[in-house]
Amino acid sequence: GGWFLCIRARGGARRGGGGGRGGGAASVATLATALWPLKPALPLTAGPDPSLYSAQAIERGRLVAAAGDCVACHTAPGGARNAGGLALETPFGTIYSTNITPDPQTGIGRWSFAAFERAMRQGVHQDGRQLYPAFPYTAYAKLSDADMQALYGYLMSQPAVAATPPRTELGFPFNLRPLLAGWNLLFHDPKPFTPDPSQDAEWNRGAYLVEGVGHCAACHSPRNALGAEKGGLAYLAGGQAEGWNAPALNQLATGERAWSDEELFQYLRTGYSPRHGVAAGPMAPVIHGLAELPASDLKAIVTYLMAVPGRTPSAARATATATATASAATSASVVSAPAATTATAAATNTAVSAPAAVSEAITLRRASGERIYQNACAVCHEAGSGPTLFGVKPLLGQNTNLHAASPDNLIQVILHGIQAPADDALGYMPSFGNSLDDRQIGDLIDYLRARFAPEEEAWPVDTTTIGKLRQHAQPQ
Repeated sequence: GGWFLCIRARGGARRGGGGGRGGGAASVATLATALWPLKPALPLTAGPDPSLYSAQAIERGRLVAAAGDCVACHTAPGGARNAGGLALETPFGTIYSTNITPDPQTGIGRWSFAAFERAMRQGVHQDGRQLYPAFPYTAYAKLSDADMQALYGYLMSQPAVAATPPRTELGFPFNLRPLLAGWNLLFHDPKPFTPDPSQDAEWNRGAYLVEGVGHCAACHSPRNALGAEKGGLAYLAGGQAEGWNAPALNQLATGERAWSDEELFQYLRTGYSPRHGVAAGPMAPVIHGLAELPASDLKAIVTYLMAVPGRTPSAARATATATATASAATSASVVSAPAATTATAAATNTAVSAPAAVSEAITLRRASGERIYQNACAVCHEAGSGPTLFGVKPLLGQNTNLHAASPDNLIQVILHGIQAPADDALGYMPSFGNSLDDRQIGDLIDYLRARFAPEEEAWPVDTTTIGKLRQHAQPQ
């Protein structure tokens, strides 16, 4: 009954705004239809004939799917492509992705385009169930009609896989799907993307990809208590994804670790930037999809992201270029500093204000971390230490994770390695979760921070957090 109160209040406000009694009644009827929590099932069909779609349309749909990274969420570890079953951890419980292959029984093979479009724009299943917004229909709603049709044709042209994913069963009250009608009222705008006439075509293309099918905010924006992405100045201000910190994207062109246009383009294309590091965790499969897009689309994404949250592209580029030059020089000096000198200096600086016992503990911890680094890390990451064994040789003094406010991403990489790199040319990184215990990893990250980011505040050594991150399954 609570949602009816919302309907009446909003309908009354619109009537009071003018437009006549008839127009007000129509508005209330339209709103009531949209918010009515029990949606009707749409008829099942025999399924479309893929031959009705041209090769050009299916290729367009393939690129839309690549930009949306559909396969990453709809493929379980070891499972068939797009057959669903991936466990998505949320603060409200575990949600399992669905089978989006054209299988007529367990997939979407008998869905009409109307049912598909309703799911994508309104978050409503063919059978009338409200879909949880872990499926980012809040972003997919922005797709153009042509891209929506092409995506439908592409998915329906793919191999059908009979697979029934685990059933999503959240606890009360989150298991009451009709309540999502109220959530949509508060947080969802189902309208397609509208270009900004004050911006050029490249910026608008980038906005369409980032805000729409790319759904970057799903990971890179913080969320409120009800799980909705925050907007305004919090848009793309950083978030959480599968136990990883998704960094802020709204200040890429500013700060000590600023990106240049070319650096960001290469990172999106290859998953690697010499000044910022390697794409890992949930970002690696995103790069797989982005690598499929034409260069013009990646340049558009770069133009848009470098201008967020409203900076002009020219000003952003000028700032990034100047900052990148200064930052590169600083990073080079850190990388070339001897390990013992830098780490010892950091320990000495800490000891100035710390009691003797604490200072001794820090010194011992960093000595332990240095031994681990020399045995496990230096052969691949130390400048001038010999040949590259597994691919690129990221210099840690220039790695964004070493300069982050939280050590979580660094811990994840150490624990789980990089088994499925964003680009095969990058090579892989072995995992150390089975060879290093939580205390040793704490010693290692403390040493790495002190040596490669001595200007940053030391991280607290928290083995409890390391233990929790150890439990996160990593995408393969």
